[in-house]
Amino acid sequence: MAHESNLLLNRRTVLGLTAATVAGSLAGCSSPVISHTTTATTGRRRFHNKVVLITGATSGIGRAAALQFAQEGGKVGFCGRRENLGHEVEREIRSQGGEATYIRADVRNEEDVKTFVDRVAQKYGRLDVALNNAGITIEKALHEYSSQEWDDVLGTNLRGVFLAMKYEIPHMLANGGGNIVVTSSSNALATDEKKSAYTSSKRGLVGLVQSAALDYAQKGIRINALIPGTTDTGLVRKAAHMENIPDALWETAINHWVKSHVPMGRMAQPEEIAAFALALASDDFPYMTGAQMVIDGGKTARAG
Repeated sequence: MAHESNLLLNRRTVLGLTAATVAGSLAGCSSPVISHTTTATTGRRRFHNKVVLITGATSGIGRAAALQFAQEGGKVGFCGRRENLGHEVEREIRSQGGEATYIRADVRNEEDVKTFVDRVAQKYGRLDVALNNAGITIEKALHEYSSQEWDDVLGTNLRGVFLAMKYEIPHMLANGGGNIVVTSSSNALATDEKKSAYTSSKRGLVGLVQSAALDYAQKGIRINALIPGTTDTGLVRKAAHMENIPDALWETAINHWVKSHVPMGRMAQPEEIAAFALALASDDFPYMTGAQMVIDGGKTARAG
């Protein structure tokens, strides 16, 4: 359950594409489909012998980050609720010569989070980096949310990060420092209808990061917020109710949306956002803490 859903899709527009429009686009008679950009392995080893913990790494941005951290030498402990996907990611990292451990955990459950964090730290002897990335979305008009749905989104996206940090920070303090990156969303800066729960949680994360960064600024722990724009993940496709359609049809449908909402004219790929998360989690910016770092293809610049 990867995290990020900065989807500003108008479902009626996307799903209302006529058969002729879709067929024409697929045949190359309409706007081209979105170009996919991926991030190649750089050969850098910024996380050599560092222990990296990731929540929500069975798919999407979290999965891409787990692979990249391992490629750069990190010992990666990660969680997610979907065990089959978790073990797939673990096997993929190990097949490439990396080190990874998947542990099933639900960030809404405090005991799960504590056990996950402690097991990773105990197995690898320390905790240096955390990417708190797990997130979900439920999108509807505010009065249509049930209390349980609201609590589920806030409990996963906001409370889940609080719990992760609560149990990560003592391990980092014991090591003399660490680096925490929290996946928020460009919805924290500029949002749209039917996102009250998601936006509240993601904007809340910015405040959480700012205050926590002040708590630990002189104790060697840096905490920053990653603000991604719309990213082509399973979570985004699910939010658009299009998770089971062919890739070509998805690209054709989303192309009509991105041209009017994202100045760069395409969605991000998970690998691009993961690469930025790694930069924030590295030692490259030792003077940065409490920051909100935006990577959104210009979406919030236009909204402003």
